[in-house]
Amino acid sequence: MRIGIAALVSGYLLSQFYRAFLAVLAPVLQTDLGATAAELAAASGWWFLAFAAMQLPIGAALDRHGPRRTAGVLMAVGAGGAVLFALASAPWHLNVAMALIGVGCAPVLMAGYFIFARSFPPASFGLLAGMMIGVGALGNVASSLPLSAAVEAFGWRAAVAGLAGFSALVALAILVLVRDPPSLAHQEKGSLLDLLRMPAIWPILAMMAVCYTPIAGLRGLWVGPYFNDVHGYDPLQIGEVGLWIGLAMVAGNFAYGPLDRLVGSRKWVIFVGNALTVACLAGLWVFADAPPVVAAGLLVAAGLFGASFPMVMAHGRALIPAHLMGRGVTLLNLFGIAPIGLAQIATGRIHAAAPTDPASAPYEAVFLFFAVTTAIGLLIYLWSRDRTD
Repeated sequence: MRIGIAALVSGYLLSQFYRAFLAVLAPVLQTDLGATAAELAAASGWWFLAFAAMQLPIGAALDRHGPRRTAGVLMAVGAGGAVLFALASAPWHLNVAMALIGVGCAPVLMAGYFIFARSFPPASFGLLAGMMIGVGALGNVASSLPLSAAVEAFGWRAAVAGLAGFSALVALAILVLVRDPPSLAHQEKGSLLDLLRMPAIWPILAMMAVCYTPIAGLRGLWVGPYFNDVHGYDPLQIGEVGLWIGLAMVAGNFAYGPLDRLVGSRKWVIFVGNALTVACLAGLWVFADAPPVVAAGLLVAAGLFGASFPMVMAHGRALIPAHLMGRGVTLLNLFGIAPIGLAQIATGRIHAAAPTDPASAPYEAVFLFFAVTTAIGLLIYLWSRDRTD
């Protein structure tokens, strides 16, 4: 089972990589394809929207067919999307390619969570979920300075083509190595509506909608144009900033994992962490025109504090019956991912509509959007019921 989980973690490394690599590629795509910041935001948004749209079908597939076929087949689709990205000759090609890549990445984390929920003690779920995201977040790190170096050495098309080949190998490894837990689909009946009828889950869904959105949106795209337009950074310098943010996200995922056991609460660990994230976002809004070290420091801090996704997932998972585990974790993931796609499209339009003088003004609007929406979700989450295993 461990080697199968390793294959899924490799798939999640790719998922983290693909959702963030446009931040580094933004300057070269603007030059080679004539893509605007709004068009790149839309391409990033299509990754998240396609990813989110697949969650409910994936939940049913996990319950009925298991994680091996569900994750392996779709990862092969993602490899095809990476091939299309490498061949892109117009900005709209990026939308199609990113959507296909999003489809391919959609099942891998939930396949791992499905195995953790069905094959390991309930109390260990938060720790295992945090570890998988923590290791997988190294893909976020790889999409920063290492990608910048690869693009500099080989060109962006060759670098992405290499990623397509690696994605195909991971798809094959999942199909060969993953072992499915015994199916419970024939023992009990239930549906997604059974989950939505549970009042206790709604405040958690609100928290899911904002706990990952700001840092995913900023690290996944806006870091690149912001440091390029406001501070004159080149792709290698942008990659360095992205590297530090990615490392902070890795550290945050590992730090959140055991905190519910240490503190004796999931709700208040999540609340305090996300309140600190809101403070960082507000700081970015206020100090967007400050020296770059200030913005970089606030983004690194937001990456650290904004890594509560696995803890929020663990809070919601504790409410889900075993026979609906696939549908349940993918419902949570749907609320965690779909808002990112919508936010990327919205912030693209906000950026395009904002004044351009000073150069930081469009980005101040983007930072304010993320701060306000995260604060709203945090207030709704106050109505949640604490739950630990």
